[in-house]
Amino acid sequence: MSSLAVVYSRGRSGIDAPLVTVEVHVANGLPALNIVGLPETAVKESKDRVRGAILNSKFEFPMQRITINLAPADLPKEGGRFDLAIALGILAASGQIPSAHLHHYECVGELSLGGELRAINGVLPIAIQARNNHRKLILPKENTAEAALVKDIEIIPAMHLLEVCAHLSGQHLIQVEFQQEEQAVPATDIDFADVHGQYLVKRAFEIAAAGAHNLIMLGPPGTGKSMIASRLPTILPQLTEQQAQETAAIASISDQGLDVANWLKPPYRSPHHTASAAALVGGGSNPRPGEISLAHNGTLFLDELPEFDRKVLEVLREPLETGHITISRAARQVDFPARFQLIAAMNPCPCGFLGDASGRCHCTSEQVTRYRARVSGPLLDRIDMHLEVPRISHEVLRKGSPDGEESSETIRARVVAARNLAVARSGKANSALTAKEVKQLCVLSEPSHQILELAMDKFGLSHRAYHRILKLARTIADLAQSEAIETSHLSEAISYRKLDRKV
Repeated sequence: MSSLAVVYSRGRSGIDAPLVTVEVHVANGLPALNIVGLPETAVKESKDRVRGAILNSKFEFPMQRITINLAPADLPKEGGRFDLAIALGILAASGQIPSAHLHHYECVGELSLGGELRAINGVLPIAIQARNNHRKLILPKENTAEAALVKDIEIIPAMHLLEVCAHLSGQHLIQVEFQQEEQAVPATDIDFADVHGQYLVKRAFEIAAAGAHNLIMLGPPGTGKSMIASRLPTILPQLTEQQAQETAAIASISDQGLDVANWLKPPYRSPHHTASAAALVGGGSNPRPGEISLAHNGTLFLDELPEFDRKVLEVLREPLETGHITISRAARQVDFPARFQLIAAMNPCPCGFLGDASGRCHCTSEQVTRYRARVSGPLLDRIDMHLEVPRISHEVLRKGSPDGEESSETIRARVVAARNLAVARSGKANSALTAKEVKQLCVLSEPSHQILELAMDKFGLSHRAYHRILKLARTIADLAQSEAIETSHLSEAISYRKLDRKV
C-alpha cells in the first residue's frame, strides 16, 4: 500500500486555470485531516464533504493522520472544485483504488455527501489547459457540454464518485466524450428590417460593425437608439474559434456561466446606468470579470450615457485603448481581456427634446452644456463615430421605406466581406490598427491630406481623432471594396466627428 498519492487538478487565476497538484499523505498517528497550501474557507470545508462522500460510497475512510497539500502553496485555492481530487487522493493513498495511472488525468468537481458530482464554474479554461498538457479530464457530467467545446481532448464525465473509481480501477470504463459537432448559431427574432427609415443611422452601424468602431448616438427619446443598438449583434461577423474560446472562458468563470448554444455569437452587454465602477471593470477581494470583460470580442451598450457616474465612465478610457484591464489587490493581481466595441446613447439635453420639431425643449444653453459635460472630452475622443438620430415621419413609421427595409442578413454579408478584407490585410479589425499600421495601410492622397488637416484645424480635433478618422476611412473604403482611401471615404469619416468639435 502506498501512503502517498498525487492527483492533478486545476485552480483559478483570472481566466487562467493554473495546475494544482493535490498531494495526499496517509501516516500512522492520531486520526486527523489537515489541508495546507493556502486553502480558502470552501476548500477547508471540503474535508467534511469528502469524508461523507467516501463513507456513503461504501469505501473506508482511513482512521489515520491524513495531510493534504495543494501545491503551489502561494496560489489561493477557492471553491469546491478540488473535492474529487482530494477524495481520489485519499482512496489511492490508502490503497483502495490503484494510483499507477492517476498522472494521466486531471480531476475537478464538487462532491455531495452522498458522493454525487456537482457542476463547477470555469470548466472551459480547465479543459484548454488539460488539452495542452495532454491529459484526460475527469469532470461532472453537467459540465460536459462546455468542456466539449475544446478540440482534441478526452473528456470523462461522471455523475458519482463510484463511477470514477470504477473507471480508474478498470472495472467499468466511462465512455469518453469528444468535441461536439459544429453547431449553427441559433436564429434570433430581431432584425434590422424592423427599423423603419433611419438610413444614415443604419449606414453608420454598418460601418461600425465592419471595423469594430466605437459609436455614440445623440437623439430625442423614442427615436430608436436602443432598438438599433440591440440589433448590432445580428450584423456582426461570427467569432473565430480562438475568439469564441477567449470570450467563453470569461463567461465560464463568471457568476452567470456560459451559454453553450450561443458561444460563437459576439456577446452583447447592456448594464444599467446605476452600475458601479467595479461592476463595469471587475473587482472584489477575489477579482471577478466586469461588464467590459464579459463584452470581450463583442458589444458593450451604455444607454443614457450622461446618467452614469462620471468616475464610472472614466474607468473605460484605459481599456478602450489597451484592450485589457488589470485589477490589483494587496494579495494578487489579475489581468482580464476587454477588447469590446462601445456603443453609447444619450439625449441631446436634460429634457431630451432639444432640436425636436415639436419645440417642447425649454432647457437653457447652460443646462445643455452642463448636461453634455457629464461625458468628458477624453472619453468622447476615444469614440470613433458621433451620430445624430432624428425622429422619422409618421408615414415612414407606419409604412416603412417604399423599397422595403434591408434585412440583417443582407447587411451582414457586406460587413463580413469588409471585415475579411481587413483581416487579410492586417490580421485584425481596422479599429485595432496601431499607429505604425495606420501609417502603412491608411495612405491618403495629397488633396485628401489637405482636407483632413483643414478639418483638424477648423474643428480642433486631437491627434487621437486624426488616427481614428483614418481607421474609419479605411473601413468605409473596405465596404466600397476599394483598395485606396478616396476623398469621399475620408469626407464621410470626418462627418462622424461632431461632439468633440470646438465649434
